[in-house]
Amino acid sequence: MHSPAKEWSDSNHSLNYLKKADSFPHRKDGEAVLLDNIPLNAKRILDIGAGSGRLIKQIKEKENFLSNVEFVALDVSPTMIKALKHEFDNDNFVKIVEHDLDNRLPDLGYFDAIISSFAIHHLKHHRKYSLYEEIYDILNSGGIFSNMEHVISASVRQHNKFIESIGVTSANEDKTNRLLSVEKQLHILSDIGFIEVDCYWKWYEMALLIGFKI
Repeated sequence: MHSPAKEWSDSNHSLNYLKKADSFPHRKDGEAVLLDNIPLNAKRILDIGAGSGRLIKQIKEKENFLSNVEFVALDVSPTMIKALKHEFDNDNFVKIVEHDLDNRLPDLGYFDAIISSFAIHHLKHHRKYSLYEEIYDILNSGGIFSNMEHVISASVRQHNKFIESIGVTSANEDKTNRLLSVEKQLHILSDIGFIEVDCYWKWYEMALLIGFKI
């Protein structure tokens, strides 16, 4: 099994993802639902696996959103870190942190919202669980966790339809994928203590999983 950190440290792998990041069918539909659920009064937001910062940019552009929100962008890829610095180099409200998600989250303080987009599915299942626990622990009361995730299909037929729709074949699928079903992940979040846990949007293997902290 490939190491996600090693794979994403390969600039070609990261650049290839960035080139097609905007082309995934219906991705913006799911992101719109994610954005609609971010509290307008949020003061601190953590983006796990921030990539080039596409979600942070969209939140900053959101109407009626506070202009002085503090963001923390977390990523392991040198290419993504470079892209984040290029985008937010002069933005004092965005802190960029290089971190391998295979390891426990660093001490970042507490957040009103924690978001992620197509990052956590690269982790081993036991690490997904422990990361979700860490996320719960650093959410403020009433905080939200929104995870736009790549999940497993119910059948090989549905999986093949999905990869065909995004221009991928079984031969060139991302070898770092470790997919888990929506149902299992929702159960994990509920087990940890998240409330109002649900799949708020889904298209084939793309799903938005959301939970709140009491």
